[in-house]
Amino acid sequence: MDAETLFWQQCTQAVNNDGSVDAMRLVALVIETYRSHGRNHALFALVLDNLPLGLSVFDSAQRLILCNDRFRQLFGFFADQAVPGVSVRALSARIPGKERKTVRSPCRSKQASAMPPGQGKIRRREWLMDDGRVIVSVVTVLPDGSNIAIHSDVTEERKAAERIAHLAHHDPLTGLPNRIRFREQVDAALSERAPDEQIALVHLNLDRFKSINDTMGVSTGDTILRQVAERIRASASGENMLARLGSDEFAILQRGRQQPWNVTALADQIRRELSEPFFRGDKQIELSVSMGIALAPEDGAETDVLLRNAGVALSQAKADGRKHERFFTSEMASRIQARHALEADLRLALHSDEFELHYQPLYDLRQQRICGFEALVRWNHPTRGRVPPMEFIPLAEEVGLVVDIGRWVLRKACSEAACWPQHIKIAVNVSAIQFTSSDLLADVDEAIAEAAISPARLELEITESVLMENLDDTLPILHALKERGIRISMDDFGTGYSSLSYLSSFPFDKIKIDKSFVCGIAENKEAYAIMHAIILLGDALGMRVTVEGVETAEQKSLLEREECDEIQGYYISPPRPAPDVARLLSASCSGSMTKAS
Repeated sequence: MDAETLFWQQCTQAVNNDGSVDAMRLVALVIETYRSHGRNHALFALVLDNLPLGLSVFDSAQRLILCNDRFRQLFGFFADQAVPGVSVRALSARIPGKERKTVRSPCRSKQASAMPPGQGKIRRREWLMDDGRVIVSVVTVLPDGSNIAIHSDVTEERKAAERIAHLAHHDPLTGLPNRIRFREQVDAALSERAPDEQIALVHLNLDRFKSINDTMGVSTGDTILRQVAERIRASASGENMLARLGSDEFAILQRGRQQPWNVTALADQIRRELSEPFFRGDKQIELSVSMGIALAPEDGAETDVLLRNAGVALSQAKADGRKHERFFTSEMASRIQARHALEADLRLALHSDEFELHYQPLYDLRQQRICGFEALVRWNHPTRGRVPPMEFIPLAEEVGLVVDIGRWVLRKACSEAACWPQHIKIAVNVSAIQFTSSDLLADVDEAIAEAAISPARLELEITESVLMENLDDTLPILHALKERGIRISMDDFGTGYSSLSYLSSFPFDKIKIDKSFVCGIAENKEAYAIMHAIILLGDALGMRVTVEGVETAEQKSLLEREECDEIQGYYISPPRPAPDVARLLSASCSGSMTKAS
């Protein structure tokens, strides 16, 4: 077999299934061919000029024996420069680029040491060319000192690897370092920290950002996030390390400055920047931010601890009403642990049948009798005892459990109301989250069908927040509910900023005046005037009016004179468990209803 045929057979063996060349395999094959037919240089050079990789052969004196055209192309040599007899030193001096050091990986070291005895040693060299290309040379040094080298242009592969590495460590939306990269930065900062240096870690979260995605779309949300990132970047300056941890969460690492004064100034600057309106076309969007701050080393000298404690401080800031920054304290950690324990118990409560409903009467002032009940959920924990609704309802809304709890309340209330007289209504509170995170229409239909009650007996109470979250998506659901015959009531009327405007956007069946307006109506002329105006407003709009928080006979008499429709409060009865409903109805029908003790 001649040299050309043998060589091409061997080259075929070095091609992978995807058509790429296995450089290491090809080196071994070239060495074998050179050893077998090295004296026939002309034939060997002719074959090599058709290789996709550059190849060069130097003798033991480091003078060129032969090379192929691809070798000259890669390094920019003219034909009269790369000629037999020229030294490595002379060729290297003509390369339009610089050799850069490469780090030998353990894998390569093992490959070199695994070469068969007598085959030689492998060296790897890398060149950064003036035009930006990266050339890699795999040099096999033979036992007699001569060498054979394979040269390849790896520029695109390097660029692809750099892009992959960048994506692995940066957020694609904002270009900021991601959580993985930020952890590396925190690790480095903590390991390099001087004994007297404090490092501040700020964990930021945009308040109620989800409503922007829900109401304006994810595209608008992404645009706002990019603008937020630019504003935070401008506030943080180049000395601080900034990252996007995910969704609407960001983080800043500040080091080399006096603390806590400088991080407080940084937080103030960020708050001012983000308080300026954002614009999406002609739409103006306003945001606020909550921040948690932890300082190293006192709040943690390890990355995990510092990140966790900054998150704890952020949770406290949000619990305090948002729009705040809070520094971590050990007391916060205890409260967060207690909250997590409560959350864990709450997740088990539904499956453990720990909830029950209590019912507070709705009293018709014209008919002087109970006309319905409002269902109020109660949690009976096996060891905590009765957990106040103000403790677990906000938590359920925050962690998303309010959807499951709300669905259970709806079914349970309808089921228990099925045993009451047909003219008695059942009122159920519906959270804004049930409109956005569940199929409320399907839940209502199933509850009514399972209980076999008339839709007209069900009254859903919503607060202004339901309409504030996403009016365009909420109104069709409200209209669909009303078409089914279900009554819709606006709860806590008068406590929001735009209740009157919402009354014109949807034909509510009832408005419930918040109990805060009732306390002073007997002795305060202003409170009485407000109550009088709201009752007249309801009458003018054809909506029934229920006044909450009635606790005295004087308040009841005054509201009767004002021709209010319904009252609710402790004067009639506090919330009672389901078995007490029959007794309350009986007392109402007999006219013996008195203030409950």
